[in-house]
Amino acid sequence: MKIALIGASGYVGSALLKEALSRGHHVTALVSRPERLEAQANLAAAKVDVQDSAQLAEQLKGFDAVLSAFSGHAQAEQFDYFVKGIRSIIAAAKAAQAPRLLVVGGAGSLEVAPGVQLVDTPEFPEQWKASALGAREALNLLRAETELNWTLLSPSAMLEPGQRTGQFRLGKDQLLADANGDSRISVEDYAVAMIDELEKGAHPRSRFTVGY
Repeated sequence: MKIALIGASGYVGSALLKEALSRGHHVTALVSRPERLEAQANLAAAKVDVQDSAQLAEQLKGFDAVLSAFSGHAQAEQFDYFVKGIRSIIAAAKAAQAPRLLVVGGAGSLEVAPGVQLVDTPEFPEQWKASALGAREALNLLRAETELNWTLLSPSAMLEPGQRTGQFRLGKDQLLADANGDSRISVEDYAVAMIDELEKGAHPRSRFTVGY
């Protein structure tokens, strides 16, 4: 498949890039610093300003799918920057008539009890709250979308470097936890789940989650 990958040099984006290339997909990495990407077979790179929706729309034309690993973690105003960026990506994907939009989501909007989301619990770390609220707003924007064929994948509470095992569980809107009560997934296995979704399209116009 021909994939446009926004944020391909970031923490999650680089794992998605590696997984997609390992399966033989052709990836165009849309990043702020293309020179940082190492040249590889089936990889093209282009400079992108996510906040410039008109320019982005031109860059998203002609792909089988758009994959967004856009993040606002490095910004001072994480929530505003992230929400503005997601709005721009949604508008650009629509203008480009992208067949599919797959989005890296957050764990904060997953339920830990009926009607209670993780980000709203007292234990949720304050330093991650702005980005988690931004990711929740991204999900709300996608759920209100009537034109795009979108999918959002939320990780477990802990998304950490680890191993690519290919062994994990999928869920919908509830936080997954193992027998010890730990909610975690390696970034490598998160990438497996996302590229599986890219290939199979099992969750159209919906959010799902992955965990051990």
